[in-house]
Amino acid sequence: MRQDGSVTLFQYWDRLRGNRPAPKRTEVEPADIKMLLADTFILEKDARGEAVFRLAGTRLCAIFGKELKGFAFGSLWSGRDRSVAAKLARSAFDAKSVVTFSFEGRTQSGEPANFELLLLPLDGGVESPRALGSIIACDKPFWLGTEPVVDCRISSLRLIDPDRDPVFLKNRPAMAVPPLAPERRSITDSLIEPGQGRRFRHLVVFEGGRTD
Repeated sequence: MRQDGSVTLFQYWDRLRGNRPAPKRTEVEPADIKMLLADTFILEKDARGEAVFRLAGTRLCAIFGKELKGFAFGSLWSGRDRSVAAKLARSAFDAKSVVTFSFEGRTQSGEPANFELLLLPLDGGVESPRALGSIIACDKPFWLGTEPVVDCRISSLRLIDPDRDPVFLKNRPAMAVPPLAPERRSITDSLIEPGQGRRFRHLVVFEGGRTD
């Protein structure tokens, strides 16, 4: 996690949850994160079990050239990454895992931009799982927000357990917090589908998971 906006949102979420796996969705106050709202979103699980945008900030809608509300989260990504993104969202819903990944977006004309995505679970009850997230541009090309990003591909990903990765950015203090995932089965075990992997830089990302 390298972007200041991502770190700020994580720290806000971490303060809200205390020693729980996730804060309640009703505890999130937009006024508390008003400087981040343009880059944030909330996901919900629809009747098919698919993660869809319930809300999305104005800058995100401008980046992708459409109102994201009601669109499937996985639909922003291409090819196999669509399934990977959808399963990572489900891990936030079901395992209360924290997910961060980097991706490259391209416009129809091939202009590239790099982004960092953070996904944080919210407790909405069994019937209404939610997740709070942000998408922050790592660089800000002149065209960003005027020419929509239409093709996204994941370049690296990480599932974070803040108790074991205490935490993550040089020049920022570490935060000791309890684990976010249940011990019964690792999150990566639930995501990996052998034989579907492909390499992203120093990682091998499987259809629905990862391995080093």
